[in-house]
Amino acid sequence: MTAPRPRSTATRKAFGRLSLPERNFVADALRTETVGGVLLLVAALAALVWANIPALHAGYESISHFRFGPAALGLDLSVEHWAADGLLAIFFFVAGIELKRELVAGDLKDPRAAALPVIAALCGMAAPAAVYALTNLVGGGSLDGWAVPTATDIAFALAVLAVIGTSLPGALRAFLLTLAVVDDLFAILIIAVFFTDHLNFAALGGALAGLLVFWLLLRKGVRGWYVFVPLGLVIWGLMYNSGVHATIAGVAMGLMLRCTPREGEERSSGERIEHLVRPVSAGLAVPLFALFSAGVSLSGGALADVFTRPETLGVVLGLVVGKTVGIFGGTWLTARFTRASLSDDLEWADVFALATLAGIGFTVSLLIDELAFDGDPTLTDEVKAAVLTGSLIAAALATVLLKIRNARYRRLYEAEERDEDLDGIPDVYEQDDPAYHLRMADILEHKAAEHRRIAEEKEAERARRLAEVPGGAGEQNDSPA
Repeated sequence: MTAPRPRSTATRKAFGRLSLPERNFVADALRTETVGGVLLLVAALAALVWANIPALHAGYESISHFRFGPAALGLDLSVEHWAADGLLAIFFFVAGIELKRELVAGDLKDPRAAALPVIAALCGMAAPAAVYALTNLVGGGSLDGWAVPTATDIAFALAVLAVIGTSLPGALRAFLLTLAVVDDLFAILIIAVFFTDHLNFAALGGALAGLLVFWLLLRKGVRGWYVFVPLGLVIWGLMYNSGVHATIAGVAMGLMLRCTPREGEERSSGERIEHLVRPVSAGLAVPLFALFSAGVSLSGGALADVFTRPETLGVVLGLVVGKTVGIFGGTWLTARFTRASLSDDLEWADVFALATLAGIGFTVSLLIDELAFDGDPTLTDEVKAAVLTGSLIAAALATVLLKIRNARYRRLYEAEERDEDLDGIPDVYEQDDPAYHLRMADILEHKAAEHRRIAEEKEAERARRLAEVPGGAGEQNDSPA
């Protein structure tokens, strides 16, 4: 009888070094998200300027509320709604692909590895909701907006990193990305469960039937955008008319894509599609949503009201305090009560800085705000101002903390990126490869030979100079002054 295998008692390092394929994927994804985040920041600032200059305000309102679309299909929507319900479906489509990839090939594939970002994300959503609820219970405000401060905006967070020039090590960047993916998943569930007032079962059935056709076509190996784009539009339109938020159609289709490469494939079909669609999401869909959602009228009185009205104060405190405490506390509890432990290269101050950065909430927070306070445009705009204020405070605090930790980050980043043998692969990933050590031995031998040649030339030059001195150096030193 075979003896049972002993259970592994190895401690798993939290924020440990990524594998090379994961590192390359994360680097590619974050480059796109960072550029998109900068565009998002520009779009948000443009919206604020456009909405707060008196001569331009009327034009902003006119364009935002301009309606177009086939009324017979229930899609006669304003520009603002097309941005929120239509363009954000592209954003959630990419989020669905990211989630699928994490589930089948990333950190979420291994339950032990998934525990850390999942628990941190859950705590990072529960704590802001609790802070908002407590603030409004004490202040007598509305509890409808409890979900507004629960979402992290990964693009905006990475835009802050791009602006301040911080070189986060790969593991921390991957943690932030995975955290945001899990965050998006639960935000989608919140939208689907808590913000669906009525259901049109005929439209919902049609949307589900469309999704089934979408899945069958994928399994049959059918290709061609001219098949899937029209089908996706039909599914989206039916989902919108069903009463379920239309962005759910995007994430559902993203989850159906195959994210594991087959034999002979360098990348799976899901990764190829994500590579094509992500720039559209980060560079067009999300910035346009920001342009038509962030345009709130700001004044000294309105900004002061952010800190006096319980609904708006709850959002600010939820983003700044709740997110930080929730994510940091969730990470610490996971490390304290499981076999996960912090990487030896990092300190808890690094995790705290990252948790503060996650307090930047924008895209999904603005979307939930519009759903939570639908019918009260004044409160909707005030809460939008609170989202902007809380995100700005979180960004400022994160900038200070990340700058303080920047020296350590830079050393870690440089160690991860060092490639002394110039083969395009960082040296840390080749320590077990004999060919790497042979290449390094050859490089070091050439360097040693060069140093010996330089030393011999300097010694010969020194001897030549001494020979040119009459009587030699010793005699010169012995001569009388």
